[in-house]
Amino acid sequence: MSEQQQVDGQATGGTESGRAGSSGPEQPGGGGHGASGERGHSGGDPVATLLVLGASGDLASRLLLPGLARLLVSDRNEGPGRHEHSRDGLRLVGAGAEDWDDDRWREVVTKAFAGAQEHGDDKGWAAACAVRDTSRYAKVDVTDPDALTALMASCEAPVAVYFALPPGITAKACEKLVGQQLPESTRLVMEKPFGSDEASAHQLNEVVAQLVPEEHVHRVDHFLGTSTVLNIFGVRFANRLFEPTWNASHVERVDVLYDEDLGLEGRARYYDKAGALKDMIQSHLLQVLAVLAMDAPAALDEREFRDRKAQVLRATRLAGTPAQASRRAVYTAGRMGDRDLPDYQAEDGVDPSRQTETLAEVVLHIDTWRWAGVPFRLRSGKGLGRARKEAVITFKPVPHLVAGLHGEARPTRLRLSFKPGVINLDLMVNAEGDPFDLEETTLTAQLGDSELPAYGEVLAGVLDGDPLLSVRGDTAEDCWRILAPVIAAWEADEVPLETYPAGSDGPEPTEAFPAV
Repeated sequence: MSEQQQVDGQATGGTESGRAGSSGPEQPGGGGHGASGERGHSGGDPVATLLVLGASGDLASRLLLPGLARLLVSDRNEGPGRHEHSRDGLRLVGAGAEDWDDDRWREVVTKAFAGAQEHGDDKGWAAACAVRDTSRYAKVDVTDPDALTALMASCEAPVAVYFALPPGITAKACEKLVGQQLPESTRLVMEKPFGSDEASAHQLNEVVAQLVPEEHVHRVDHFLGTSTVLNIFGVRFANRLFEPTWNASHVERVDVLYDEDLGLEGRARYYDKAGALKDMIQSHLLQVLAVLAMDAPAALDEREFRDRKAQVLRATRLAGTPAQASRRAVYTAGRMGDRDLPDYQAEDGVDPSRQTETLAEVVLHIDTWRWAGVPFRLRSGKGLGRARKEAVITFKPVPHLVAGLHGEARPTRLRLSFKPGVINLDLMVNAEGDPFDLEETTLTAQLGDSELPAYGEVLAGVLDGDPLLSVRGDTAEDCWRILAPVIAAWEADEVPLETYPAGSDGPEPTEAFPAV
């Protein structure tokens, strides 16, 4: 049995300056339309074939294929500057270690596509059916370079190769492809985590750079494709009210929280080796931090946007020692909603000796003029009493409360919820009855929702050759660099592993990790 056959289909995705092998701001080829005011990209011609490696796995059937179907039935490709990729001749090829034929593969595609019909018109559904009915499957060992390149050569170019595989197998497959002839304008699409530390991410960047140019590499962080994360652009850059106060002079702290009222849900095989820090903070939440903290780009094209994110992440560091600025905990048995959740370390597939955390918190500083001294706390946890997925911007209190007003002047807070997409602004106002009393009120607005799920947004960029929502090589390395001191300290057991009952709010708040 090959190495791929042992792990095929166990991809981890879904739930990511001047270095060699990466495209930092100073390097040519970043593309984009500069300050033209029009979204653009440098990825070349639209993709003709989407080749999914690991097609028999959960990621493909649960996320990729439904996302593709939603894209196909949508009218996203009909706007100015859009390629006619999604309704005109796209070919879908699945490949994996399973000994399937075309009919078995098409059964998977049919089931995954089924829910998309209600989201589009007849023209869109006809396009999706055409992709489904012409799709094919190939059995392949992705670690065999001759077999993989032969499969790629059999596909109409340009080909987007989606590695829906564990990161170790993806890296090995890329290494084997070095020196092989790839179809013209090939794109490589990879799931997080990209590498296992800064050194391995750098090494993989160097390997990938020998295969295709940086603008043809899509390192997927599907979090960037969620509509609410994208809505941060509108809130920040289309409202004069917020941007003048979006800095250290007015902001006291920023908290990015991703609390889940879920347990392992069958993910023990992956999660127990990763933990909350690597699963969520190292990739998704650092990307959210970069979007929240970056300076305004001249245009939402891939070079402008990714340059601004890279500037933030290069300036980001841990706000103290790991003992001061990081926290880890694991849930014990408890009741969560209407069900009992067992102790995490007693769950099937969990190795207690690993001391894997189910909740992680880090406090970071961004050493720029805009953000100097402002703590950015990133937190992700499982087994908590309520789901809370939001970014909270806490503004500094007023310098002086006018004499004669009664009550506590609580800080103004802007809450950008990820799920569901809601914006809340907590303000102090005059109370009803006695106008000299103060009370807190909240202004609420529903944020716009994308017509596409997160993986639909990701695939739109891949098929259109637009890496706007992909993680660039230099930032993939920086995300590992930022958390390297924490990872080392936790592995050396220098930060205690706390506990909290499942269904609770997590560990008790502290000065460094307050309740917000």
